[in-house]
Amino acid sequence: MFELDLRSRSPMYEQLVEKIKDLIINNVLKPDEQLPAVRVLAGELTINPNTIQKAYRELEHRGYIYSVPGKGSFVRPAVTGDNTARLHALENELSRIVSEMLFLGASPADIITLIKAQLSKDEGGKPDD
Repeated sequence: MFELDLRSRSPMYEQLVEKIKDLIINNVLKPDEQLPAVRVLAGELTINPNTIQKAYRELEHRGYIYSVPGKGSFVRPAVTGDNTARLHALENELSRIVSEMLFLGASPADIITLIKAQLSKDEGGKPDD
């Protein structure tokens, strides 16, 4: 399910956080679906269980998963509540990306086309009804 780049400069736990986050955003991992147990995933990836635990803690801190003592970690359902701080951070990141694309020669029309294609591809990460 997960492949980590052992040669990457990015720490293993950060790679794992990004992989799981992508699976959640793209609705591969469904709301309330249980994540693999720490020891099982550590065995599959042949990495230290503490690395898995650190990634799960980070995902929980960011609001992507929740833990049930004695049961494991689960995908948190999408929250429609107050996400203004996270949305603002993502808006700043998007602004930085657009500025960089313009600097590298992409036209505004190309950027808009890419965004529209992404929105039509996955409906902005919204789960299927």
